[in-house]
Amino acid sequence: MNSIKMLFNKYFDYIFKLIVKKISAKRLILILSFIVGLLAGIAAIFLKNAVHYLSAFIFESQNVSKVNLLYFIIPLTGIFITVIFVRKFIKDDIGHGVTKVLYSMSKSNGYLKPHNMFSSLIGAIFTVGSGGSVGLEAPIVLTGSSIGSNLSRKFKLNYKYTLLLIGCGAAGAIAGIFKAPIAGVIFALEVLMLDLTLWSIIPLLISSATAATLASFLMGKDVLFNFTPDVNTYMQNLHWYLVLGIFTGLVSVYFTRGTIFIEENMKKITNPYHRLFFGSIILGCLIFIFPPLFGEGYNTLRLLLTDNSEKLLNSTFIYHLKDNFWIWLAFLLLILFFKVIAMTLTTSSGGVGGIFAPSLFSGGLSGFIVAKALNQLSFIQVSEKNFALAGMAGVMSGVMHSPLTAIFLIGEITGGYALFIPLIIVSATSFITVRLFVPYSIYTHRLAQRGELITHDKDKTTFLLMNIDELIETNFEILNPDSKLRDLVNAISRSSRNVFPVIDSDGKMVGILTLNDVRQIVFNHELYDKIYIRNLMYFPEVYVNYNDSLETIANKIESSGHYNVPVLQEGKYIGFVSRAKVFSAYRKFIKDFSEE
Repeated sequence: MNSIKMLFNKYFDYIFKLIVKKISAKRLILILSFIVGLLAGIAAIFLKNAVHYLSAFIFESQNVSKVNLLYFIIPLTGIFITVIFVRKFIKDDIGHGVTKVLYSMSKSNGYLKPHNMFSSLIGAIFTVGSGGSVGLEAPIVLTGSSIGSNLSRKFKLNYKYTLLLIGCGAAGAIAGIFKAPIAGVIFALEVLMLDLTLWSIIPLLISSATAATLASFLMGKDVLFNFTPDVNTYMQNLHWYLVLGIFTGLVSVYFTRGTIFIEENMKKITNPYHRLFFGSIILGCLIFIFPPLFGEGYNTLRLLLTDNSEKLLNSTFIYHLKDNFWIWLAFLLLILFFKVIAMTLTTSSGGVGGIFAPSLFSGGLSGFIVAKALNQLSFIQVSEKNFALAGMAGVMSGVMHSPLTAIFLIGEITGGYALFIPLIIVSATSFITVRLFVPYSIYTHRLAQRGELITHDKDKTTFLLMNIDELIETNFEILNPDSKLRDLVNAISRSSRNVFPVIDSDGKMVGILTLNDVRQIVFNHELYDKIYIRNLMYFPEVYVNYNDSLETIANKIESSGHYNVPVLQEGKYIGFVSRAKVFSAYRKFIKDFSEE
């Protein structure tokens, strides 16, 4: 096995050298973006089909539609298999796929482990295929991004191009899973990217179009939700879409805060198997009582969008009460409430999946509930399926903080943009509403808490990505506190700097001296052996810790007014950072990153 690997690496390096000699970096990126899109599309098709056939096998062999008890057993089994697979074979955390991608971009120079190219796929197949109440999108985004990351590392590309190929992988993944190329590009730009030039969009387009074309060729051109919207009356009901936008914004607040609250409390169960059984049993009970919580939820959305909502009560304990409107509406509200709990229990118990599909599910249900309630008033008549569609965009926009992705994704997966204006109104209103309560998206909340969030703020992002090791200067003459003025004079003669750190025998900084501090006495020979460094030194009023972010360091330098600031690690002297070096490196980083 090792000999085969060595042979592969040898020929790959040979081919790599030939390619690098023949083509420029930008042309190489265009080729690699096509390859990433192709592989991401294949992964998306494989995942979608594997989940479909596994779910179909379970339904056909066990007749789940008639035996509700299996709704309790099957999700637990799937999550159990996933946990065993992750703990025994992968031995790494593969949950929260999009957050992992964001973390790799902000703290790991775009590095994603090779197993991420397949591990989340396998975990999602067992989890979602057996009814886990999550979506496939986060696992496929992690897979696509990992393909881009590992391909970039194989070709020894710099950080800028690594970031771009990660974006290509994410765009291809979304385009492949939904057959929505525009949404794929916008997702990469809106959710993942920090700062791209006009040229950089071209690889994203290539990757996204490649994945979507492959998915359409192999899985057909049908969109996810094929229906004809009611376009004749929506203009006169635009003000009610504002109401829907506010409602979906509030649902998004509950979605985000509820998810975080349950995750934090589930983490308190330290034994993973105890967490597995506790979460899975509650999940099984929820699915047993509310069958629409089983799986991704797209079948439920199809029923809402095709005027077959009464079928949601099939195999439920209130089927015989389906003609009672208020019980029916209360049942839908309970499904909306428990969807967040079911989703979070699925992932917290050890399952693998994302929040894309649950946010669409919650949004569709929210829009349908609002429309149903409004239509009970004699003077109002709105389209229930239009509201369900717009609600999908509203909750996605609010939960992910990505209104453009929501608008274009809903437009593409439903076969057109006939409801473009309502989608814009609901998405924008939901986004504005949720930002009043939740400053970060569900993807970025964890990173923001740890100060590891990569944002669209170019200054913060640049400082986050710069490496302090490259900025520390060590060509300073070091003094001991027991040294004399004579030693300082000798150090001055050897040094090209006017700052002198004073370090004790343990390597800890106890003070500093500057040339200006001793200018009055440095030429007085009588004092050379009478004055000790400890009598002249002072501890700096401003210093930085080695683990401080570059943004913190830059702010300290700026506010202190000093040219050089010492760097300490647990009190020990490391070196100095200078104002000129930090801001020169900043300007160079911006120039290199933004270069066309």
